Amino acid sequence: MSNNMAEGRREDALVKQRNQAREEYERQKQQLINETEKARPSAHRFVGQNDSMEDSLKNSTVGLVKLEDFQQKRKELEEAKAREAARTDELKEEQKKVKKRKKSAKATLSFALDDEGDGADSTSGSATPNGGATAENQQQRKKSRKNPTVDTSFLPDRDREEAERRQREELRQEWLKRQEEMKREEIEITYSYWDGSGHRKSVVCKKNDDIASFLEKCRHQFPELRAVNVDNLMYIKEDLIIPHHYTFYDFIINKARGKSGPLFNFDVHDDVRLLADATKEKDESHAGKVVERSWYQRNKHIFPASRWEVFDPEKNYGKYTIA
Repeated sequence: MSNNMAEGRREDALVKQRNQAREEYERQKQQLINETEKARPSAHRFVGQNDSMEDSLKNSTVGLVKLEDFQQKRKELEEAKAREAARTDELKEEQKKVKKRKKSAKATLSFALDDEGDGADSTSGSATPNGGATAENQQQRKKSRKNPTVDTSFLPDRDREEAERRQREELRQEWLKRQEEMKREEIEITYSYWDGSGHRKSVVCKKNDDIASFLEKCRHQFPELRAVNVDNLMYIKEDLIIPHHYTFYDFIINKARGKSGPLFNFDVHDDVRLLADATKEKDESHAGKVVERSWYQRNKHIFPASRWEVFDPEKNYGKYTIA
């Protein structure tokens, strides 16, 4: 009986000792975790508070977004960034002006003591009629220190720089407004549905419409194309395959050139390679071709499809000169 009681006491002591060891282990583990967290630099310590335009664009366009919505959001962010930059410049200029005024005020006060001392010696026994005359005399003395006949146009002038900056901003806004008005203008585009022979028609688009929108309108003008998806159609202009994301405005504003004529003119003339010098770019162009992608894959080894290649804005397509 006594042996059983001794065994029970020993087990209780071992359990208690084991619990104390576990508690000590947990305490030391938590202490190490706390020390590690204190020593570890914060994840946001060296991160700027203002996100860049690309980060803001990524955060505001999560998931599937239309190309028009993406371009509109990017344009709004660029405008907001430009306005913020202009506002920051104005605040900096205001701070500089305030510092300059404080510095000039200190200098005026320091020299005012000497001026008052000289005035007291020269005008002893006479009283000043009013305080306004003294301020006027100080202003005249301050102006008399500058020589008005010296040319100072080469010196930095904050007021002139601020006026130039505002003028540049006004011109930028005016140019953007003019470009928006140009993008909303309508143009008539003559094209030819090409299936080995040409079937010419025309469609009215806005200059800011992309090639995909143009092909969608062309698709409804031919019964053969109504069952064809826009992705399976191609637009060929001056022997160049134009990707769907380009707009007509891109070619007009950049005066882009192709292998056999300008890409920025969409009316129709006869083949300039037969009537004139093909090395001189004139106000003449060919009707663009709308082609099914399957037809191109079957006939790309045959003229005229053998001449076609994908448009590359960095490539120079011949020695064209505007006559």
